[in-house]
Amino acid sequence: MTGITRAQRIVLAVVCAAAVATVYAIQPVLEAAGAELGLAGESLGWLAAAAQFGYFAGLVLLVPLGDVVDRRRLVAGHLVLVAVGAGTVALAPNGVIAAAGLAIAGFFAVVVQVAVAYVAAVSAPGERGRNIGAVTSGVVIGILGARVLAGALGDTVGWRAVYLVLALLCVVLAVAVRTGLRPDPRASRVRYAQAIGAMARLVATDRLFLSRGLVTFFLFASFGTLWSGLALPLGAEPWSFGTTEIGLFGLAGLAGALGAARAGRWADGGRAQPITGWSLALLAASWLLIARTEPTLWPLVAGIVLLDFAVQAVHVSSQHLLTTAHPNRASGVIGAYMAFYSLGSALGAVTSVWAYTTWGWWATCLVGASYAVLGLVAWAHHERSGAVARPREAAPQGCR
Repeated sequence: MTGITRAQRIVLAVVCAAAVATVYAIQPVLEAAGAELGLAGESLGWLAAAAQFGYFAGLVLLVPLGDVVDRRRLVAGHLVLVAVGAGTVALAPNGVIAAAGLAIAGFFAVVVQVAVAYVAAVSAPGERGRNIGAVTSGVVIGILGARVLAGALGDTVGWRAVYLVLALLCVVLAVAVRTGLRPDPRASRVRYAQAIGAMARLVATDRLFLSRGLVTFFLFASFGTLWSGLALPLGAEPWSFGTTEIGLFGLAGLAGALGAARAGRWADGGRAQPITGWSLALLAASWLLIARTEPTLWPLVAGIVLLDFAVQAVHVSSQHLLTTAHPNRASGVIGAYMAFYSLGSALGAVTSVWAYTTWGWWATCLVGASYAVLGLVAWAHHERSGAVARPREAAPQGCR
């Protein structure tokens, strides 16, 4: 039996939103958290990156388990452990404990990739792109919606409250997943060591994977540059916004990302490669607007919408291509692919704060635009090499 219901898609989208929110909710309240935890300004970028490093470790060590055990049980268990990490952050007495809690939450937030692999496995072939797009929209909702929630709570009851809320939500979702989703039975399973070995071989030999991984590395380095550093110029003169106002800028990104919801349908129609090219060009161009923060913020808002539209369109297209090319090991493929995402996001977080504190917002924007251009170059090189398995893309095979 293949197929997934609308209600199940919604549950999995919320799972993705809640898990990924624990990784990104610290960003709009970074200065407030750092001050309370006794951290110096130059250390804030590392606090923002702590969850990304945990996420990277989880992608390498945990996601391959999705090719070994039932993904429904894995999603439920990981959600409980994400809640443990979020609770640790909420109660942290100092920066070291807070960073450890963020790393734990990030380590198990790879439940997102297990959920995407589950969707790819149970979807009918002609609906895979649409279903992946619907579920991964939860990732963007979590990344950007967490900013709105964290900003509002940061100005009212304190930055710690958002992590308490997320911890409780993850526990509730673990119960919903366990009771509301069916197992994903497979004709055969692999051993954990085999799954890890398959990931290593993929990185070493698969040209499509390497191209998409490199594009994703630069894509999310550009994305992380914006969202890790945006609170700094908005909190400074002449705007001097509080965390609530800063968090509301996440709504602009949310609008852009949801506008790319059709990317999955376009990918189902065999257009994933051209979508990637023009979206990366749009990403680079968006930084021209993002760099303008005076005398009005409307260009910045427009740039945020364009940036998040481009990021989501490329992200969905990449996952569609890779799960179609490797239908029998979706978890390992997505885990390895998302390792590039995590490292790119961490790089963006560190370099964004460094560029801003050293030279200002213009330098941050130059860094973000440079990452976008490098992603476009990587895509163009792959297009010229003709390494894309277009017949697979146009006529996807069924999963399991």
